[in-house]
Amino acid sequence: MGQEAFEQDYRWIANRLKQLRKEKGFNNYEHFAYELGMSRSAYWRLEKGANFEIRTLLRICKLLGITLQDFFTIPSDQTLDV
Repeated sequence: MGQEAFEQDYRWIANRLKQLRKEKGFNNYEHFAYELGMSRSAYWRLEKGANFEIRTLLRICKLLGITLQDFFTIPSDQTLDV
């Protein structure tokens, strides 16, 4: 499987990160990056679809107060555009 096959998944994850960040009241990604202990540019790359380690996603979920299952589950009354 080539890199291109994963691009849509990366974009989905990036959009989900942004959606959940905003739902938790972090309208500014810079404040969220600060709370995570990440540079603004490193977090910005995540929301743009960069590949990253699962430990980073686990840290994000912990800050958001959600599980990995919550992260990957979209309520039926919502949509997530890619």
